[in-house]
Amino acid sequence: MPAEDSSGIHCRLDELLEARGMTLTELSKRVGVSLVNLSVLKNDRARAIRFSTLAAICEALDCQVGDLLVTVGRSAH
Repeated sequence: MPAEDSSGIHCRLDELLEARGMTLTELSKRVGVSLVNLSVLKNDRARAIRFSTLAAICEALDCQVGDLLVTVGRSAH
């Protein structure tokens, strides 16, 4: 799940890929983003994402940003 300094955002890339019968390698080729960078995103280790990359992923997966990125509960400070 999220890395130790979590932003409270979870990427649902695995679930969306599975639902569409697509591999990470295929998505990488479709959107022009390296497999390593997509893996970082998929494993909730990304610290930032370009809007153009986000838009390309959503277009390739036929989804909305909210389908891909969701907030996860955080404990009160």
